[in-house]
Amino acid sequence: MKYGKYFLIALLVIIVDQAVKMAVHFNMPLGTAGQIKVFGDWFKLHYTLNPGMAFGMQLGSSYGKLILTTFRLFAMFGIGWYLIRLAKKGAKNGLLVCIGLILGGAIGNLVDSIFYGVLLDNAPYTASTPWFHGQVIDMFYFDLWEGFLPKSIPFWGGKYMAFWPIFNVADSAIFVGVALILIFQKKFLTTVDGERLG
Repeated sequence: MKYGKYFLIALLVIIVDQAVKMAVHFNMPLGTAGQIKVFGDWFKLHYTLNPGMAFGMQLGSSYGKLILTTFRLFAMFGIGWYLIRLAKKGAKNGLLVCIGLILGGAIGNLVDSIFYGVLLDNAPYTASTPWFHGQVIDMFYFDLWEGFLPKSIPFWGGKYMAFWPIFNVADSAIFVGVALILIFQKKFLTTVDGERLG
């Protein structure tokens, strides 16, 4: 199949992502107690749980997590369908690799959301959560900057801000895939025959 190798890329991302998450879950205490410094104070391994989306953002209702997980499930099928469609239209190899990375990352975090609350009992204080309510395991902690922003900055000026992203392998795959598509969009959005996609 002309698109099989791109699903293998997604599978590789899922395997690495889940292996790292299992290593963290079974070998590191949750939170600051288990933190491991890798490069000084700015890059650490830090076991944390994310109940929502990127940067811990959550939907406000009691059904927010269920809605988010269901959306991720539909997105997974949508990305897979789009990957096949692009491959059949003769999309560039680089674009299909990026879509494979995004698909693998999406599934990696979906696994956490569907299963972890029940199978790993990994909610804070070992309180189990129902199916589709699991929390995503994050571990790469970049403590880049925190402090008060200058008052001259509109909206946020004078406020205390902290920029310390914590993410996982799946998040990294999604970020790299999206970033490369944005950087090389002019090259990627044509087929091997020079036809424009979309």
